[in-house]
Amino acid sequence: MNTLPPILQVGDVLISSDIITEQFCCDLFACHGACCVEGDAGAPVTLDEVAQLEDRVDEVWDRLSAGAKAEINAHGIAYTDQEGDLVTSIVDGGDCVFTFKSAEEQDCGNYKIPQGCTLCLVEDTKPISCALYPIREKNFGGTVCLNYHRWAVCRDAVRLGRELRMPVYKFLRGPLIRRFGEEWYEELCEVAEQITSSQSVGSL
Repeated sequence: MNTLPPILQVGDVLISSDIITEQFCCDLFACHGACCVEGDAGAPVTLDEVAQLEDRVDEVWDRLSAGAKAEINAHGIAYTDQEGDLVTSIVDGGDCVFTFKSAEEQDCGNYKIPQGCTLCLVEDTKPISCALYPIREKNFGGTVCLNYHRWAVCRDAVRLGRELRMPVYKFLRGPLIRRFGEEWYEELCEVAEQITSSQSVGSL
């Protein structure tokens, strides 16, 4: 029988322990950015993020696909999905309106992006829900909760994460600091170290 992972508290945020115990590292050569085109809804956004994205539309307009332009003209850059969440608009039930395909392989220092990979035109201001994936944030009665979301299209990221021994929370260091701050992330690392140490002792 499957059991839910333990819930931990870091500051005033509740987190699922598998954010610490599971491994994950995006493998763009394997998935080609599938998370930006798969699924039945856009990325969750806040009202502030919608305003930020609206400010960027004119800047990236010429690089948007014809379908994205039509969708934005007809319905705007965001809509409310069936679950009542505000999400980015998508084209024909798939691609986010802010996506594009890389024309050639790109060298980004520590990693490379393959030709034909789906990328984001507003990478520097993309919604925090995108930046935090595979962590999903929910708010219950004012309490922020973080869960690790498992998705079949990310199986290669799980494989690579295990090969590199890269925990989810370390892979998402930058986005977690962006969302919760450096001090909170340091506390998360301390909690993670306690869990890792206890697991090491238990395996002896």
